[in-house]
Amino acid sequence: RNLIRNPTASVSPRWSTTYVGMRILAVLFWFVVSLVVTAIIPGTISRGIARLQLTIGRVAIIGVIGAVIIGVGIPFSLHYLPAPLNVLLGLLALMLIVVAGLFGRVVVYAATGRWLQRKFLPASANSETVALLLGTVFWIALASLPYVWPLVVSVLIVTSLGLALTARYGIGWKQAKAG
Repeated sequence: RNLIRNPTASVSPRWSTTYVGMRILAVLFWFVVSLVVTAIIPGTISRGIARLQLTIGRVAIIGVIGAVIIGVGIPFSLHYLPAPLNVLLGLLALMLIVVAGLFGRVVVYAATGRWLQRKFLPASANSETVALLLGTVFWIALASLPYVWPLVVSVLIVTSLGLALTARYGIGWKQAKAG
């Protein structure tokens, strides 16, 4: 009932100690996740950062196209395709969204943190950990702003999908050289 009386309440936060505590917890959570993902796949994260810096327009366009295909294709498949195929496509889309969201956020946080380091910190203070912390704090703070957070979350989702869909995977059989 309150949402109908005051529709702006859904996009504006209520500033309280709980809200600030949740934002700090979000920073810590995403910082730890970013550290773990960067430690597990550092080369992939570096290539994602380079791709983001060189071809941001292409990544964004592919992300928008991917979001539209998922947004239209999944409901279409639920209506017109058989149930087993619906389950498969739904699970694949969910897995893509989760993996893209995780990978894309880490890449965006790392790229933003590196940029902030170059802009505001001396060259001797450059560190991957500090870059991840700066990027995480920046994006969580930006996503905490009233009325702006839906746009920020949308940009993160589209960029994440674009990064995941433009990634080059080294899947294939390598032939051993006969000597």
